[in-house]
Amino acid sequence: MVIPLSLCYCPVVNRFGVLVVIISVSLVIGCLPTGLARADDWYPYYNEDEYTEFYTPPNPLPDVEPGELIRTEPSRLVLEPSGQLGAIQAAGTRIMYRSADAHGKPNVVTGTYFEPFAPWPGQGPRPLIVYGPGTQGQGDQCAPSRQFNQGIHWSPYLDVMLNYEMGFVETLVRRGFAIVMTDYEGLGTLGVTHTYVNRLSQGHAMLDAARAARKLPDTSLTPGGPVAFWGYSQGGGAAASAAELAPSYAPELDIVGTYAGAPPADLAALLPYADGSALVGVIGYALNSVFQSYPEAAPKIRALLTPRGQDFVDKTKNQCVGESVIKFMFRHLQPYFNHPIPEMLADPQFRGLLDLQKLGTLKPNAPVLINSNRYDPLVPYEPAAQLGRDWCAKGSDIEFRTNEGPPIFNKLVINHALPMVVDGEPAMQWIADRFNGLPTTPNCGHF
Repeated sequence: MVIPLSLCYCPVVNRFGVLVVIISVSLVIGCLPTGLARADDWYPYYNEDEYTEFYTPPNPLPDVEPGELIRTEPSRLVLEPSGQLGAIQAAGTRIMYRSADAHGKPNVVTGTYFEPFAPWPGQGPRPLIVYGPGTQGQGDQCAPSRQFNQGIHWSPYLDVMLNYEMGFVETLVRRGFAIVMTDYEGLGTLGVTHTYVNRLSQGHAMLDAARAARKLPDTSLTPGGPVAFWGYSQGGGAAASAAELAPSYAPELDIVGTYAGAPPADLAALLPYADGSALVGVIGYALNSVFQSYPEAAPKIRALLTPRGQDFVDKTKNQCVGESVIKFMFRHLQPYFNHPIPEMLADPQFRGLLDLQKLGTLKPNAPVLINSNRYDPLVPYEPAAQLGRDWCAKGSDIEFRTNEGPPIFNKLVINHALPMVVDGEPAMQWIADRFNGLPTTPNCGHF
């Protein structure tokens, strides 16, 4: 039986309920009668060759402005590989667009534009949400713009990924929001390592995605229409970066607000939280990101890796988050290094690299909502709160909301994942209020 998604409309149901359905179907589909589905029609095996042509960057890169479209093609938006459980209620367009790396040098980034089938019921023209996805992994196969073609990604033997962003995307497009979701630098595009949690490259990718979406033909977007940023975890950091970079990097955008959920505002503070957790693999992504963005630092860092540490960074470079969890969950980081980690963090060069990623040094020019769980076991609460205070001190319109959900099995990072869902509906309402011109409720000085 197919459950109409229109009956499963809230993000909690969409994000977990639909995923539970998908997992269940994936386990039993091969045992069902052939009248429902043939195994060879449904089988979600990943074929890289299908994506090679689109995701190979042009050489040389075109001499165009940031946000210019390089290429586009239709994108099939499904909840699972067969499409039998339904599709997202929007027309999808895969995009490659010009952006800039951490040093301002030209690069190309891919993503997806979602043109809703539903009308916009609010005030003014249809709004655009620039969506920063959460951690997907570092392999090209993990790119959200590919995940939306599959719903479930799998390739032998442990390379498995569920498109956990589709619940919120489906809910947002049903409410009439247009969405452009970036893949970020190097995620999907061949030949470049994904620059995971790099403040500048992620912020640029978000802002240039907004520009690129407006250049697509035959959409319902209007020139100069309102824009908001949305993201949680890695996406929360990307949204926060876009918010504070916008006044200097993309001043022409009409930004009405930013939702930054659980933003990793200070990467140095994150390290002990990730250590020994189910998501310790994100440290491998971060190290590979440094090697890509700051190659001059790579030899010194690699010299500090033990053989196990080198294996860790080499393997995580090509993994999606599911495989990283399976292979590295609960591992401690110190055996990966031949020097004490606190001494490494005190090194001026390493500290300088971490400080480059710190959020809060620039002033957003539009309201921001920050959410964080007080007991978040992966992306700590205090740096997120400090980010809000730093922006408040600069005169920004900031609302900080604390999720008080009690700690549950910390090393499983439940208190990081669950608030993403619990706080999602209020965040959607906050974003809708910004597009509809309602007054904000900042609480600077009270958190």
